[in-house]
Amino acid sequence: MPQKTKNTPMMEQYLSIKAQYQDAFLFYRLGDFYELFNEDAVKAAQILELTLTSRNKNAEEPIPMCGVPYHAASNYIDTLIEQGYKVAICEQVEDPKTTKGMVKREVVQLITPGTVMDSKGLSAKENNFLTAVLQQGERFGFAYVDLSTGELKAAQLEDEEAVVNEAAALQTKEVVLCSEIPESLQTTLTNRLNVVFSKQETLEENAEFQFLTEPLSQELEKVVTGKLLSYLAITQKRSLAHIQQAVEYQPDHALKMDHYSKFNLELTQSIRTGKKQGTLLWLLDETKTAMGGRLLKQWLDRPLIQPKKITARQEMVQSLLDSFFERADLQEALTKVYDMERLVGRVAFGNVNGRDLLQLKSSLEQVPLIAQLLQGINRGEWNDLLLELTPLDDLVALIGAAIDEDAPLQITEGNIIKDGFHQQLDEYRTAMRNGKQWLAELEANERQATGVKNLKVGFNRVFGYYIEITKANLVNLDTSRYERKQTLANAERFISPELKKLETLILEAEEKSVDLEYRLFLDVREEVKKSITRLQKLAKAVSAVDVLQSFATVSERYQYVRPTVAKKRAVSIIDGRHPVVEKVLGHQEYIPNSIVMDEETEILLITGPNMSGKSTYMRQFALLVIMAQIGCFVPAQSAEMPIFDRIFTRIGASDDLIAGQSTFMVEMMEANQALRHATPNSLILFDELGRGTATYDGMALAQAIIEYIHKEVHAKTLFSTHYHELTVLDEELAHLRNVHVGAVEKEGEVVFLHKMMEGPADKSYGIHVAKIAGLPSALLQRAATILKALEEHEPTVQPKPVVEESQQLSLFSEVSTEEIGVIDQLKKLNLLEMTPMDALNTLYELQKRI
Repeated sequence: MPQKTKNTPMMEQYLSIKAQYQDAFLFYRLGDFYELFNEDAVKAAQILELTLTSRNKNAEEPIPMCGVPYHAASNYIDTLIEQGYKVAICEQVEDPKTTKGMVKREVVQLITPGTVMDSKGLSAKENNFLTAVLQQGERFGFAYVDLSTGELKAAQLEDEEAVVNEAAALQTKEVVLCSEIPESLQTTLTNRLNVVFSKQETLEENAEFQFLTEPLSQELEKVVTGKLLSYLAITQKRSLAHIQQAVEYQPDHALKMDHYSKFNLELTQSIRTGKKQGTLLWLLDETKTAMGGRLLKQWLDRPLIQPKKITARQEMVQSLLDSFFERADLQEALTKVYDMERLVGRVAFGNVNGRDLLQLKSSLEQVPLIAQLLQGINRGEWNDLLLELTPLDDLVALIGAAIDEDAPLQITEGNIIKDGFHQQLDEYRTAMRNGKQWLAELEANERQATGVKNLKVGFNRVFGYYIEITKANLVNLDTSRYERKQTLANAERFISPELKKLETLILEAEEKSVDLEYRLFLDVREEVKKSITRLQKLAKAVSAVDVLQSFATVSERYQYVRPTVAKKRAVSIIDGRHPVVEKVLGHQEYIPNSIVMDEETEILLITGPNMSGKSTYMRQFALLVIMAQIGCFVPAQSAEMPIFDRIFTRIGASDDLIAGQSTFMVEMMEANQALRHATPNSLILFDELGRGTATYDGMALAQAIIEYIHKEVHAKTLFSTHYHELTVLDEELAHLRNVHVGAVEKEGEVVFLHKMMEGPADKSYGIHVAKIAGLPSALLQRAATILKALEEHEPTVQPKPVVEESQQLSLFSEVSTEEIGVIDQLKKLNLLEMTPMDALNTLYELQKRI
């Protein structure tokens, strides 16, 4: 008969701790294992492929249970974190040997996707940002931290869209909600980024947090940053000494791109594969350090808009280009620099080992050489960075003297401290190495001093070391020489001050040397910890040097030129090339194209065959702008361009099925972003806008958008279209110019020239593209017949400028009162707040009415 389950004291303890961490897997320490129970066990067994067992198997309700060895737990924890889960580590906080009853246990750390410090899932060249959001009225406080590097920043954002853009730019995996936020924002963040949400509503007040938030000017920024720090303190339960003072930033102080635009331009992530390969980051990344790789990505996310800063970077890149041999030596020195930022974080966090400190020492040893090489090519452009490249000789000397070159990974098992660093440790080691020899020497000395030839030095577990002399030899012995310790039937055992000292050394050596080494290592770590601020400052400077040498390397390899950035609005990119496509195709095969827009020209209307290179041409423009504004040289014969404040793109067709949005809806949403937020200093790229709907609808929308940009926005715009009827707009719009991608037709075959030419294209060559794609010849012949018939019988549609609403109704021929009512209702619909099903039902009802 199954017995009723009654919780043991241990299970009561487990359940009380688990109640505090409902949204995490609780790794509960039992001996050499971390055990999981109940639902945690069932779920973890499936995810981690563990054997699921149970406690109280004969009970009415056995408790599901599984476990992992504590020494191998990190791999299992990494797996859970990578899949978006949280893990609470529960350890014994009392010594079982000295505790009566149940050993006390506590959660010593909560590991979450945003707080990973040391994991195989922590990519070397990517940050792992934890983000916090706090809404106050219409505005949002926004803060983020990389726990592994200590970087802390905060901003005040105007709306939900800005929050999504910032979170997407950071590719954050965890968002800490410091207040209630709109459900729409939470849904968008989930759909776009697949983030884990955590909550932190209380604000922990302490002097350290006040110091970290002191540079922030807005109260909203201080509160959200304080709550973010409070979350870290509560979850990590250890020193946060490496967290840097918060830096206030404003998105408007950099070239802004929303997450759609960054996605469309493939800056850091390929649309097709989701990976780095095939992106601008992939092309530009010739960094030699993990820190440099992360900084390059940050520069790409936030290009500069200040001419002086852009010029300063260009000057440094130019000096490196002019100094080939120094640059080669610089690259060699940088390859010996480890990830100082994350090493410093681990020092503060308390999970650094001997090898980490040796890596830090190796990195610091390169700093004087790096500074010397830059000083040798400096003509003033490197002055500011050279001030930051201050060698830390004191730390190099300390680590060099203290840490053994063959230090093990574990810090509690000895052999981590060098000989000669600490006198007491040296004595312990000498005792361990020379103990037997010392005893033999003592025995020989005592035999000579006493004349007792059979005197011996022995060891007993109860009495320790002793000098034994037979009773026959006691007659002539000066017993004041020794202290009696034990009497035997045929001998006496003694101890001397010298033997006592040796005994203490030998017995204590092995036991105490490991403890002493551990304490000495902690002392060294604390000394390094005192230099955290200096180390972080130095790491930033080395990272910047690394990114700049990467720019120089790429610019030299692909023969890039230094662009001129100016306040005037003219664009003159002669023989520009798409940097990524050129790298894939090779310099010889890529056909360059110029982009020329004088101050008066605002819109280039691009026509030409599909697959001819219109999208590549448009992306090329945006990528060259971004490269110029991060300080890199660009692929062109020459380049002059204004400084753009924002880039908006709509390139390529894609559904957003998760959010329930069709290609056309995504098109319209992205177009809306540009039309609402672009300024005369912005860049807009619209590729084939309007093709996702009916022909006349699409054409009407495309024309209306072009006219709106021309009349209201005045941004530099590249607008490609397959609606050839729109090319007559250059007669109506003074700041619009037609260009097209050339193609020639020979004996029924079309050849795309991939070259941009003045004026409109004469036809679309759609059937020729279908032929290239391999469609059946019978189908192609039928399409050609249909096309010919349409061209002969269908009157050419000549668009007219968009007119007032009352006149627009003529587009729909004669309309009834009922139809006008339907149109009015359509105009009032807020599609962005409707689900796909709501939209479908509404459309059905409207259709029934007409």
